[in-house]
Amino acid sequence: ALLLLSLNAATPETHYTVIVSLDGFRWDYPDMYKTPNLDRMAADGVKAVMLPSYPASTFPNHYTLATGLVPDHHGIINNTFWDVKNRRQYSMGDSATRNNPEYYLGEPIWITAQKQGVKTGNMYWVGSDIAIKKSHPTYYRPWNAKPFLTFEQRIDTVLTWLQKPEPERPRLIMLYFEEPDGSGHHNGPCSLPTGAVVQHMDSLVGVLRKKIEALPFGKDINLIVTSDHGMTDISPERVVNINDYVKPEWCEVIDGRTPTSIFSKPEYRDSICNALKKAAHIRVWKKEEIPAELHYGSSDRIGDIVVAPELGWQFTDVARDTKGAHGYFPQSPDMQVMFRAIGPDFKRGYISGGFVNVDIYPLLSHLLQIVPEKTDGQFERIKEILR
Repeated sequence: ALLLLSLNAATPETHYTVIVSLDGFRWDYPDMYKTPNLDRMAADGVKAVMLPSYPASTFPNHYTLATGLVPDHHGIINNTFWDVKNRRQYSMGDSATRNNPEYYLGEPIWITAQKQGVKTGNMYWVGSDIAIKKSHPTYYRPWNAKPFLTFEQRIDTVLTWLQKPEPERPRLIMLYFEEPDGSGHHNGPCSLPTGAVVQHMDSLVGVLRKKIEALPFGKDINLIVTSDHGMTDISPERVVNINDYVKPEWCEVIDGRTPTSIFSKPEYRDSICNALKKAAHIRVWKKEEIPAELHYGSSDRIGDIVVAPELGWQFTDVARDTKGAHGYFPQSPDMQVMFRAIGPDFKRGYISGGFVNVDIYPLLSHLLQIVPEKTDGQFERIKEILR
């Protein structure tokens, strides 16, 4: 019996974890706008700047946060891409392709957890309502289910999951909000309307934290608040027009914004590259020459030529009519995101040197005490934030 007791003592207690994504929440919004709740989280827990994966856009990065794989490895290489095999475009806005499990490679954390007996709850996170590996989170809500839940209703749903009897209670909950991304696009990151939305999202973080702490086991819950990508200013003046350089008959397909994939007709590949190299404010690579630090170029969903505009520039034939955009290099500070974490497993008042979003999957695996799949993440890089 003594031996058993000592073994039990060596096993740390497993806590609950709630991870929240505020889409498009740039790392420096708390410096630009009033965010008392995120500031309180920093004081009571961990504060960091996290790097997204390339390209810094919504679908690629939410699925990276879920799988620990870079987009080049998990297959969602942009919000839209050309599917060479089936000769069709995948788009996050097209339910036929968005909901097709074939496109989603790797294994989301909710599947890894459930295979090991850990229940999960999921509110609107990218991939959660798709039958990846013929599986779903224990509790989830389809994005297209009516009615579409308000931000407050999402928080209340999460609370009902946490109030289930212990055997039915999810130990991992993932919660998604599509702001302040929408406002950042529409109004630009540095604007009064975006500031107002950032403050509103901060107040919701406060509501969620208060409701979590009011639970009988509230002190056993880790709360992580982070994002998928940042936001930068764009304008119709900063556009490189594709038609000024590339003849349509040189290409099979041109797809995606920031970056753009060009599937060339092989005999015109050099002509396209040479023409585009004359343009300022864009980087042009043959697929096999993309810089290694971008971890981009092995997927067959990426064109044989990739064009990446400089921060704040657009490469297109029709300029966006918005004031903010993303999808640029993770090394650009404007693309980097806020990270906050509090709870029994996290240090208090700790400022981290930062990490990459592929590290979130190994972090969650550690918090849930499950065996992770092999990923692009490194637990070593992120473990310093833990007690």
